[in-house]
Amino acid sequence: MSDCCSVKDSSVAPPVAACPANGARSKQVDQLTVKSLVRQLPLEMPDTQYYFCETRDCDVVYFAFDSHAPIFRRADLLIRVSAKEESAWIPVCYCFGFTRKDIEDEIAETGRSTVTDRITAEVTAGRCACEVKNPSGKCCLGNVTRITQNRRRNRPVAATKATG
Repeated sequence: MSDCCSVKDSSVAPPVAACPANGARSKQVDQLTVKSLVRQLPLEMPDTQYYFCETRDCDVVYFAFDSHAPIFRRADLLIRVSAKEESAWIPVCYCFGFTRKDIEDEIAETGRSTVTDRITAEVTAGRCACEVKNPSGKCCLGNVTRITQNRRRNRPVAATKATG
């Protein structure tokens, strides 16, 4: 990784910080992620630690450890953030394009989803780029697993296939 993507003050920045808009606990995100997903960066991007606010009802996506650095909101990003919206069509896996709808449809049809297995195979093959595609800068597998489990628990009885 080049020096332009490093964060010089990360040793003093806490691993979590409160979102300035809603006070929610927000985790660190690499500056590479911010630079990859923000539509228009300032000419001189400050060299500071950024955080990702995933609270659904908050418009802030990225904020910095340095309070003088710019805050980036939903409209500032090149993509829609699935953590901020409920739409079934927004990716829950940004590397491979899987959506909540993909998971829901597969569960409705078969009673289970193979999306987690398919993502795992792609990750194992070295074909992911979470740090530049996923707004959180992290792997989506934990989130995809939670979504899949919730959908399986809450699927309508009519969607289950008869056995026997």
